[in-house]
Amino acid sequence: MLSKSQARLFFLVGTFLFSAVFLGLTWDTMRQMSKRTNAQNLSAEVKAGKHIWETNNCMGCHTLLGEGAYYAPDLTKIVKQKGKTYLKTFLTDPQAMYPGQRKMIQYNFTEEQKDNVLAFLEWVGNIDTNGWPPEPNIKPPATESTVSSKVSEPPPEKFAQLCTACHKLNGKGGVVGPALDGVGSKYDLAYLDKWIKDPQLVKPGTAMPQMPLTDAEREEIVTFLIKLK
Repeated sequence: MLSKSQARLFFLVGTFLFSAVFLGLTWDTMRQMSKRTNAQNLSAEVKAGKHIWETNNCMGCHTLLGEGAYYAPDLTKIVKQKGKTYLKTFLTDPQAMYPGQRKMIQYNFTEEQKDNVLAFLEWVGNIDTNGWPPEPNIKPPATESTVSSKVSEPPPEKFAQLCTACHKLNGKGGVVGPALDGVGSKYDLAYLDKWIKDPQLVKPGTAMPQMPLTDAEREEIVTFLIKLK
């Protein structure tokens, strides 16, 4: 049992000690802040993108760095995961890519505004977050492939910009859709063309987006895919 003087001393020492620890951790955090947030990359475009993010209440649906709503996907690392071309295409017209599915509002941003939003998201994605969000430890079985496609020519530009945001090829790419290794031995050219042109027509309810490709761009991608055997 502590006496009054001992209890007072215990309280004062404990308060001083833990206050010192708190202040020390705060100082250490502030000391690392500029480096870990890449403060040198806070350009005018990044600041403008943050303003657009806030004024349109994007956090009402999305999360960034653990803050926000959980109705829509977390966007902390979205630029690294999907790429700017895919995201800019999606921002242009969400419904065109996912007809009748996506609830994403079409904000009708200008090209400059879209670039600013993506600059802000790219900056956020480069913040040192001590490994958050964690990489998923379970991957969909559909993304795994036991074959490897050997092609001598590089993939079309639109394939590299859009398709690899969701699909893997030779172990590189997204994990949302199935790997495309060997896809040319599974489907013929006509089927692949029809599938890319209108996925919902071939398989209603599919998560595959309808990419805004020209006929020439789609033909180039299909010609490349048919060679993956």
